Amino acid sequence: MSAATLMVQGTTSDAGKSLLVTAMCRWLARQGVPVAPFKPQNMALNSAVTADGGEIGRAQAVQAHACGLAPHTDMNPVLLKPNTDTGAQVIIQGRALTSMDARDYHDYKGVARQAVLASFHRLASRYKAIIVEGAGSPAEINLRHNDIANMGFAEAVDCPVILVADIDRGGVFAHLVGTLALLSASEQARVVGFVINRFRGDISLLQPGLDWLERETGKPVLGVLPYLHGLHLEAEDALPRTAATAGRDAALQVIVPALPRISNHTDLDPLRLHPQVDLRFIGPDEPIPPADLIVLPGSKSVRADLAWLRDQGWDSTIQRHLRYGGKLIGICGGYQMLGRHVHDPDGVEGEAGNSGGLGLLDLVTTLKPDKQLRNVCGTLAIDDAPVHGYEIHAGTTTGPALTRPAARLEHGTDGALSADGMILGTYLHGLFESPRARTALLAWSGLRDVQSVDYAALREAAIERLADAVGTHLDCAALTRLLGLPDTGAAS
Repeated sequence: MSAATLMVQGTTSDAGKSLLVTAMCRWLARQGVPVAPFKPQNMALNSAVTADGGEIGRAQAVQAHACGLAPHTDMNPVLLKPNTDTGAQVIIQGRALTSMDARDYHDYKGVARQAVLASFHRLASRYKAIIVEGAGSPAEINLRHNDIANMGFAEAVDCPVILVADIDRGGVFAHLVGTLALLSASEQARVVGFVINRFRGDISLLQPGLDWLERETGKPVLGVLPYLHGLHLEAEDALPRTAATAGRDAALQVIVPALPRISNHTDLDPLRLHPQVDLRFIGPDEPIPPADLIVLPGSKSVRADLAWLRDQGWDSTIQRHLRYGGKLIGICGGYQMLGRHVHDPDGVEGEAGNSGGLGLLDLVTTLKPDKQLRNVCGTLAIDDAPVHGYEIHAGTTTGPALTRPAARLEHGTDGALSADGMILGTYLHGLFESPRARTALLAWSGLRDVQSVDYAALREAAIERLADAVGTHLDCAALTRLLGLPDTGAAS
């Protein structure tokens, strides 16, 4: 079996590619179509551990869930995790290969292309439909040679392309027409229609523009998706655009430094969406407000982000926070920062060398090229709360602090809890997704009468809402034809 394939490309980053792919995956799965997501190349610091023990972009893991599948490395065969402004760790079919600067990777793309096509053909042999997500924009002139992320891939597998644009940003017609104009003739012919995303207001006022767009380009508008207020879908990479749910009158105040190389900040989503919690990411040169809990998140460049923390005054802020009885959690790279030293003898995350940590836990981390990837479950030291999550790290941590572990997992202990019970460090991503673990940690942080929130149900409701939007606002008959599927007449 060779799967019907449809690709979603965007006029800009964050135009709605991930959202539309997720929505279409669930829309097809509802109709009983065996469907899988695919992103040839992803550049993101939010990642997930797959069922086959590899690493892919977190957005593709969410899309797999929308299909009713376990995430697999073939769904995102090339993942680039930036560790400097000009370089990134290159992960091929779930395994970290090496770090490359942009010029070296540009030369390497011919090799990466083979991995992309091999993964795609394996998926295409197993599923009836593949919904592919592009990266950034297909009109990036400087990146077109050896492209494997957008039109280069679409032409290699001969699939049609939908172009999506975000009207909420403004300039939507210029985005669509301009993008189309910068494509080659064969690529223009491959675009089978447009989707406009995040529209607010009276659709009749937009109709003259839609009519003009169709006349000007000869391409149909396949639909206009409304702005879905309050929608939460885990971010592919960028920090959340919307404010926290609870606001500053919330019972518990949580702050998180927006590290330059922050990774897996989706760890904080269950807190950000909790009705009793005000969680804020504090960016460079912003005043650092008082809080009940400080969370040091993951980092793709721990030593560089440690230096940034010190430059921003977080080290003294954290000391003052602890003196006044505040709680502190470090996750993955944030956990490594809590120790006495971070050693990087092989230059895993940049220039080789050593950095002094914050010295809050008696432990030392040595970064190593081999990465630990696994899904885990166990219990927290706090309240023996059941917890599950995943590990993605390239460090080995040792020291006396580990005799008081933060959690006991299937394979052994994890992390450390300070002797005074004020500081918790862990390698466990997804820490707050487990309901009882989240409740225990919020109570430990000082929140009374913690409300129970089903984060998994919130995520599921968001995906269902997206699928409803596709069924209601897109030309479903056209989508069915483009995929070569039988027309069931269902818009569900």
